[in-house]
Amino acid sequence: MITFGIEQLIAAPPPSFAGKRLALLCNQASTDSRFRHSRDLLMQAFPHQLACLFSPQHGFFSEKQDNMVESGHGWDAVTGLPVFSLYGESREPTAAMFEGFDILLIDLQDVGTRVYTFIWTVVHCLRQAAASNKKVVVLDRPNPVGGQLLEGNLLKPDLRSFVGLYEIPMRHGLTMGELAMLCNRELGIHADLDVVRMGGWTREMFFADTGLPWVFPSPNMPTPLTALVYPGQVIWEGCNISEGRGTTLPFELVGAPFIKPQQVLARLSRTDLPGCVLRPICFEPTSGKWAGQTCAGFHLHVTEPRRFLAYRLSLALLEALLHLYPNDFAWKQPPYEYEYHKLPIDLILGDQRVREAVQQGADLIELEQSWQEELAAFEEQRRTVFLYPEHSIRYST
Repeated sequence: MITFGIEQLIAAPPPSFAGKRLALLCNQASTDSRFRHSRDLLMQAFPHQLACLFSPQHGFFSEKQDNMVESGHGWDAVTGLPVFSLYGESREPTAAMFEGFDILLIDLQDVGTRVYTFIWTVVHCLRQAAASNKKVVVLDRPNPVGGQLLEGNLLKPDLRSFVGLYEIPMRHGLTMGELAMLCNRELGIHADLDVVRMGGWTREMFFADTGLPWVFPSPNMPTPLTALVYPGQVIWEGCNISEGRGTTLPFELVGAPFIKPQQVLARLSRTDLPGCVLRPICFEPTSGKWAGQTCAGFHLHVTEPRRFLAYRLSLALLEALLHLYPNDFAWKQPPYEYEYHKLPIDLILGDQRVREAVQQGADLIELEQSWQEELAAFEEQRRTVFLYPEHSIRYST
């Protein structure tokens, strides 16, 4: 049986919490396996101790859409507590926000991909906690795409942004708690940080293996399958290709009005793309890119999750579209996640040399080989923060 960190905390309340004022960084996906919200569980377990709430990108109810759609501060209708938005006028908590509590609890469902901003909100909280002498406790949750496979190049320091504040690959294979520990150490924050571990989770588990219910942590992350394709499909945020926003299958669909699927499939045939099938389709987004227009493209079906390489697949698609439709394809221009000068695709990929190589039609397998040394080094680094057992560690592209 797998249990969330919040369930472990409630089952064995730490004596050190006695008399302490608590805060909770959460959203509507912060529930136990019976769909009871973490704030309600804390209110019951620690009466009169919960002092305030914080929310990440997308808002407390995960209702806000994609980047730079802000949430304001507010009040929780259930508890009457103040809710401080950490994706509004600022992405960083202020010292004033930290005055009203002693311990910050963090209970957020991450999706295992560098550009998903929740971990970077956690990093900002760790920095303020260190400055304010406050304790942080992460209530851990599964990495929905497992804790073994890595994918992609490491972020370059000159491309740090709110979609990457530390040099990790696109798919990092760590839980929220483990990644918080790594960043706390490697970024020199040194906040007082603890992690309440899950019960029963092991590194080879995908979310479907846990038997736990999935509650969407953001409006375009409706299922664990979305999380599985996201480490690659998120790159479409950096160009004029639809990633399926405005449909019922965000990130599983990809397309644009000018695409001819059979041409794309012919070009993709030169690259090994295991564990998936690209099924040609047409779809019509109701919002976002190409809203109200018919897009030709693909429905991405993952047939073998443990062989599937999302980053390789999406880079292969990107290379094909760049070279088949040079007059129609366009890069998204800034701003993107509050960066007003650098190309969004460079922030997403984390290395402008990857974009340049794909533009030049580089062999993707050779490109992957170029980052294996840094990926292997990260593998060794991340093993120092493992909180959960491994059966067989492997790293990939």
